[in-house]
Amino acid sequence: MTNSRREKIEAMLAEAPRDLFLRYSLAMELDKEGDHTGSLERLGELMVEPEPYVPAFFMAGQQLARLERWDEARQTLRQGIAQARAQGDAHAAAEMTELLASLEPGGEAT
Repeated sequence: MTNSRREKIEAMLAEAPRDLFLRYSLAMELDKEGDHTGSLERLGELMVEPEPYVPAFFMAGQQLARLERWDEARQTLRQGIAQARAQGDAHAAAEMTELLASLEPGGEAT
């Protein structure tokens, strides 16, 4: 029997429960499976770490936008931009700024 990607990630997390990338990977798998509540909860946990995990803001913002939760998406992206700048991640800040602009009223895409 072949383990699913999610099962493999969960098994690795059992060995390293604080691993940020594994936790992020599980959130992405949950999103792919359509478990948006579970995915967003896990991304939210990553956003409140002592050093927030910047990719979590971008992925949560994208997911919220796909779910048409526009205000939450914009707020998450604004927080992510601030956090990316605080951590010196100009590339992530620029990506989130671009996505945020597309979600603003009158933006390129909604």
